[in-house]
Amino acid sequence: MSFRMSGVMGWPVGHSRSPALHGHWLARHGIAGTYVPLPVQPEHLEQALRALPVLGFAGCNLTVPHKEAAFRIVDHVDRAAARLRAVNTVIVRPDGTLEGRNTDGEGFLKHLEASAPAWRPDRPVLVLGAGGAARAVVGTLADAGVPEIRIANRTDARAASLAEEFGTPLRPWPWAKREDGLTGCGLVVNTTQLGMVGWPELELALDRLPGDGVVYDIVYTPLETPLLAEARQRGLTTVDGLGMLLHQARAGFAAWFGVDPTVDEALRQAVLGSTP
Repeated sequence: MSFRMSGVMGWPVGHSRSPALHGHWLARHGIAGTYVPLPVQPEHLEQALRALPVLGFAGCNLTVPHKEAAFRIVDHVDRAAARLRAVNTVIVRPDGTLEGRNTDGEGFLKHLEASAPAWRPDRPVLVLGAGGAARAVVGTLADAGVPEIRIANRTDARAASLAEEFGTPLRPWPWAKREDGLTGCGLVVNTTQLGMVGWPELELALDRLPGDGVVYDIVYTPLETPLLAEARQRGLTTVDGLGMLLHQARAGFAAWFGVDPTVDEALRQAVLGSTP
């Protein structure tokens, strides 16, 4: 195989652990290739994506804030991306067109099942945020059979719009009353950037979450956010954002570099040991 290139587009993108993740797989499998951070401002996203074939890239990942915008730019989308109207993985096809996929939902659920095996989709879930990652999470939870998904976003209208688009079982929930939304939940998921390095903390007291509830934060820098630290102190089951990142990456790597890689402890440690 000739030298292959891929990367991750975001703004900012310096926090991303994806270069370490894919770099580990490239080294493990002896593949001649590279995966690099690609800082792209939102107004330049289309230009950057259209440049991928010209620059010889096999594709790229998208991170905040580009997932929904990329959906409107690519030429083809898979079923998950079409439903979620968000793209996290782009593959350059042989004819130079761009295929958009969404693997976030699969990564989210696989890590949830591995980290909280006792969790069942039989109680309400509170999801914080209404962006591209939230779309993947709520779509996956709805498919899993969760009876009610409460969506709370800092902009209430955006939560209402997402709930209207997806319909049952989504229910918009006022951000100002987000803690009330924990009542009776089996799971709460933070899909916002709150709690990430450089961002304010997510203010969410967990008093109303049942004692067997699960707290999942898709932020992974830091690995233990203030939300997860509080949950751990309360004895709640916690799920960090790193596993979702690892699992969602497999499909893209296979498409770009021709090898279906394994998510294991060696990969996790390699990513944890990296410096974004």
